[in-house]
Amino acid sequence: MDDNDKPDSHVTTISTSAWMSLAIISSLALVTMYGETMVLPAIPNFIKDFGISYSTSSWILSSYLIAGAVMTPIAGKLSDMYGKKKILLVVMMIYAVGILGGGFANSFYFMIFARVAQGIGISMFPIAFGIVRDIFPKEKLAIAQGIFTSTFFGGSVVGLIVGARIISNYGWHATFFSVFPIAIMLAVIMSKFICIPKIDPGKYHGLDIKGAIALSVTVILFLMGVSYLEEIAIGNMNSLVFFAGSTASVIVFIALEKRTPHPLIDLNILANKILLPTNVILMIVGISTFMVYQTIPILIQSPKPLGFGGDAISTANVQLPFMIISLTVSAASGFIVSKVGNFRLTALGTIVCTIGFFGLVAFHSTEFMISLALGIISVGLSFAFVGGFNIILVSSPPKVEGISLGMSVLLILVGQSLGPSVAGMFQQMYSQTIPNVSGVFPSALSYMQIFSSAGIISIISVALVVVLRNKVKTLTSCNSKI
Repeated sequence: MDDNDKPDSHVTTISTSAWMSLAIISSLALVTMYGETMVLPAIPNFIKDFGISYSTSSWILSSYLIAGAVMTPIAGKLSDMYGKKKILLVVMMIYAVGILGGGFANSFYFMIFARVAQGIGISMFPIAFGIVRDIFPKEKLAIAQGIFTSTFFGGSVVGLIVGARIISNYGWHATFFSVFPIAIMLAVIMSKFICIPKIDPGKYHGLDIKGAIALSVTVILFLMGVSYLEEIAIGNMNSLVFFAGSTASVIVFIALEKRTPHPLIDLNILANKILLPTNVILMIVGISTFMVYQTIPILIQSPKPLGFGGDAISTANVQLPFMIISLTVSAASGFIVSKVGNFRLTALGTIVCTIGFFGLVAFHSTEFMISLALGIISVGLSFAFVGGFNIILVSSPPKVEGISLGMSVLLILVGQSLGPSVAGMFQQMYSQTIPNVSGVFPSALSYMQIFSSAGIISIISVALVVVLRNKVKTLTSCNSKI
């Protein structure tokens, strides 16, 4: 297929070049998710090697997610203006630089710089989805998207299995070095073998740079406030200053979004009676899930009796069922949705997530019970995200469908960035020493606070599902689709 050819939506045969492009793009997703998931078992190592607190360590995940949240809509618009392939390659190179930087990181701030560059790599996924949509006929698009999506969880499984063993045998630096040559190789293959239609740049519009900056400042100041929250008890009021700054920044952000013709977040679309509660549900699920992501590696690797005294491999073994179940449920999502519908699937997902989080509250005394609870959470998480995204897709006005989905991804990433900070705050606030062991470690109370907070937040998502259901009932046009 040359650059000027576009698949006819009425043609159901798929060219060899389209399958080859899908394989390359799917490999990209697999490698990128491997690179991200391998970081999870290394969180305790980062805390030790960089000499940072538990609340500070949350920035290793949060900085990555914030960068991805801000850059995703920007990269999407740039890809519309200058071509998907070109921008995808640029983002891939930035990601590769971040991966290489992570391997050479010898300080916390160097690592955060590397993680921001890696987070920019998140913005390649919507572009990749767009390429899949361009090269596959409409009748076969669901198959292609299902294959591409399944590689996300496939990469996570590989990241846990392989990454943990690399950490145990060669150290966490080697995990980053293992990804870099593969990322470069994929970039070279992409440049040579992926051909997509050229788009006329004249119909696309400018970038909301001011909005992106204001959103970044808002989230960063808020997370800084969360990081210092435990110090209010000793008279340090920095947290209140950061929260005040975040409040002022969000007011500026809203004012900018109302004035710009092409906002980062279209407040009119967001205010839709179905889209708003659905986006909030997905944000809540993201917050609570990433609270657990930050917590489990530290719980498993902390010395006994406050932890299990495990290592990176035992951490991966505990988390592996979560990833495998997510992979399985994702692959079967199309069939499940056809049987139960989007709304029921979302509702079931929030309920199952809540059960899983409170399962962690009641049963986290053994690695097996933790793994079982994580498996339950993974089912609920997959259901909620598949159902929620489909609700957004069918409820968005056709002319702004892409904008609506882009906003949802941005809001979910912002929500996910909050989870590690909340978990880190509790870990730092309720920490204690162990006799004859150097350092401080999160106490049993900290884990109870984290897991119960995740459960309570998840209950809010269940309540919002009820609100969403009432909204759906009043809008018969949407009720026929959901």
